[in-house]
Amino acid sequence: MAAVNALIAKRMASEHAPRIPEVTAHLVEAGGKRLRPLLTLAAARMCGYEGADHVKLAATVEFIHTATLLHDDVVDESTQRRGRPTANLLWDNQSSVLVGDYLFARSFQLMVETGSLRVLDILANASAVIAEGEVLQLTAARSLATGQDIYMKVIRGKTAALFAAATEVGGIIAAAPEDQVTALREYGDALGIAFQIVDDLLDYGGVSATLGKNTGDDFRERKMSLPVILAVAQADAEERAFWTRVIEKGDQRDGDLEHAQALMQRHGALEATRAAALAEAARARDAIAAMPASDLGDALSDLADFVVSRVA
Repeated sequence: MAAVNALIAKRMASEHAPRIPEVTAHLVEAGGKRLRPLLTLAAARMCGYEGADHVKLAATVEFIHTATLLHDDVVDESTQRRGRPTANLLWDNQSSVLVGDYLFARSFQLMVETGSLRVLDILANASAVIAEGEVLQLTAARSLATGQDIYMKVIRGKTAALFAAATEVGGIIAAAPEDQVTALREYGDALGIAFQIVDDLLDYGGVSATLGKNTGDDFRERKMSLPVILAVAQADAEERAFWTRVIEKGDQRDGDLEHAQALMQRHGALEATRAAALAEAARARDAIAAMPASDLGDALSDLADFVVSRVA
């Protein structure tokens, strides 16, 4: 990870536009978990890789992730990320979008340097799927017609796609057998889904100070996350009228967030969301169990538990 961080610092530099490293450093140095690049490094080492290209791939994955965060905060009009003001708030929307574009370009330069067409194909595809997931979320948000199937497509795109690609390319750069590459991809997919479901659940029951995220952000942004979808599915006429007002019409008043939480509790939506996250974590552990036994495999299995530990 020290090598990855050094490479990120080197590649986010810009000779002609000092704002690029300023904006990037604000986000990169904000104390994120660096989960995705860690997955790439662990997957490659697990499969016996002894070269250096996994460092480039890990940096690539982090650049893609950072670029999407910069763009997301503009789209969502967010003001806080990891407990700090967002780049779009400190600078402006134009800077966030353009620096995000720069990081995407940098990520593709790094991919090409590995010389693997298959790696390029996987990460390029993941980048497209991420964008697709975000656009789908735009059209699915604020509509009570959005069901669990659409929700899963959204989170598979916006979150799980990069987790899955991060682990899969680690296996590929190590020339691992196909069954191991498949197991790594399955692990990343399940871990990413669990990660996002937990995030959506905590939005209705987390603590802002510890999460670096405001509780109720998704509610205020009128996102059809899993707790809302499950509560709407069980709603009677009066409750549905409430959800129509706050989600579809955007008419939100004092006490509405608390009422939404109460409806979720009443219909078991929060508990069902929690169960869904735990099921995905179990799927991730099963996938990694198919790999040859190793300390890194144990660590990745523990990571699946860690991701859901806040709701377990």
